[in-house]
Amino acid sequence: MEIEKIVTELTYKAVRSSGAGGQNVNKVSSKVVLSFDLRNSQALSEEEKILLEIKLATRLTLDTILILNCDEDRSQLKNKSIVTKRFLELIKNALIIQKPRKATKIPKSVIRKRIKDKKNVSEIKQSRKKPNLE
Repeated sequence: MEIEKIVTELTYKAVRSSGAGGQNVNKVSSKVVLSFDLRNSQALSEEEKILLEIKLATRLTLDTILILNCDEDRSQLKNKSIVTKRFLELIKNALIIQKPRKATKIPKSVIRKRIKDKKNVSEIKQSRKKPNLE
């Protein structure tokens, strides 16, 4: 994954932010919308594209475009840097391949202890019963 090459493939769009802001909110487009076309990216290998498509399936559009928004700050420039950092972090985390979990065997001592405890509980319950007089 080449970060510099990926960043050049990002497209940004400034939109008017929603919410409070007074008269300024009607004039300034401070919200930044980042979009990244995963399928047509030259910065990622085919294996990386497949892995990202699987891991980010819920966040991708039908055309495999990843869209992120940021309207945390009143500054468009800050929002742009925040959304870029968020995008890079998302991509890095999605490209991490987890090691398969090794199933461990239950120790024989643990099995013996469980059976011993079960027998003990059974004996206690048997001792509570009234003797059967036949």
